[in-house]
Amino acid sequence: MITIEEALHLVDNAIKPERLNSVQELILTQCWSGKTYQEIADVSGYDPDYVRVVGSRLWQLLSESFGEKITKNNFRSILRQQIGKIEEKNGIKSIRSNITALELPETPVPLGSNLYVQRPPTESQAYEEIVKPGALIRIQAPKQMGKTSLVMRILAKAHSKGYRTVRLNFLQAEESVLNNLERLLRWFCANITLQLGIESMLDDYWDEDLGFKVSCTTYLQGYILGQLDSPLIITLDEVNRLFAYSQVAQEFLPLLRFWHEEANNVPIWQKLRLIVTHSTEIYIPLSLYQSPFNVGLSLKLREFNWEQVQELAKRYGLEEIKPPLPLEQLKSLQQIVGGHPYLLNLAFYHLVAQDSDIEKLVQEATTETGIYRDHLRGHLVTFGKYPNLAASYKKVVTSAEPVNLDSIAAYELERMGLVKLKGNQVFPRCELYRLYFCARL
Repeated sequence: MITIEEALHLVDNAIKPERLNSVQELILTQCWSGKTYQEIADVSGYDPDYVRVVGSRLWQLLSESFGEKITKNNFRSILRQQIGKIEEKNGIKSIRSNITALELPETPVPLGSNLYVQRPPTESQAYEEIVKPGALIRIQAPKQMGKTSLVMRILAKAHSKGYRTVRLNFLQAEESVLNNLERLLRWFCANITLQLGIESMLDDYWDEDLGFKVSCTTYLQGYILGQLDSPLIITLDEVNRLFAYSQVAQEFLPLLRFWHEEANNVPIWQKLRLIVTHSTEIYIPLSLYQSPFNVGLSLKLREFNWEQVQELAKRYGLEEIKPPLPLEQLKSLQQIVGGHPYLLNLAFYHLVAQDSDIEKLVQEATTETGIYRDHLRGHLVTFGKYPNLAASYKKVVTSAEPVNLDSIAAYELERMGLVKLKGNQVFPRCELYRLYFCARL
């Protein structure tokens, strides 16, 4: 028997240069465990019809990549056969790695997982807010800080109350969509109807004489909300990608605030609840009375504090290993990666699944043989593509004091999760980044 990790590795290699998006990977992983589309929807917060559509497209992608018909029912056996061919070709009996049933830190923490550590009062505030008519929740955190894991839990609470949900990720929108207001609004509406599994009537509501924003608002109010008998939650992920398209952003973002405030005037808008996630502070000019970033509930996901770091280690069973992990060694890990959830999870995963030694893990953290090498190299590749950004970050990691950067560079580095901002001052997020990039930039 092969593991899901081996299957994902095989698929990633087969579809290069493409990559599975987060929803495709979720469906592949859950289907591997025998889950139905309905069960996947229940645990992820996605609409069941949307999961079926993405699943269908996933099997089509795999069929094209492997050159044979692949379906939800036969994909396990075909992937096993493909791995068997690779093993035979390479003359080895197994390509299996020593990985346990622990969740891989690369993906959001699944619902029901013991590895999700709450950061009070964030979760309770979100759960209380989402049931309010016309709610707007804004979640800000850099990449890999747990935004998606939190959103999954908010949506699960909503599902338990019978709410309908839609998730839109701006990373999946082409540049031609993001730099054109009409295309963006049609993309927005079309994705909602697709995920809700209802017929698209967009052309019937679209009126250029009235304007694109009015057409979109009328479609959402008169067609979408008008036929739903329960609240609708729309999650807009990685909205910061829109910040680079200032003119479109200055038209679209105030629209979110208008819909939120319409709940005070028109009862049907009370059905709409918005969750907006973004990686950086907003840096485009918006009127105080138009910005959706100064209304609703604002949640900033912080790094884990020392107590939460200890709790996460406990949930990985590091107190039960022989010998148990000394607190001073756990402290040495925190000193180099801070309270960064992903970096901590990756370390604990290796300590348990790979039977790694924490002293060696910490010593090699900034080297090309350390467990963070792929993560760090990925950022290094990005800096190779953007020399000006690399030069800005070099100033940050080589300075003994926080530095001032132009706002775009500062926000981009914050989006990547590499820095912290305090007012206009910028400093490395953790010692791992300072040491690694100081030696390579």
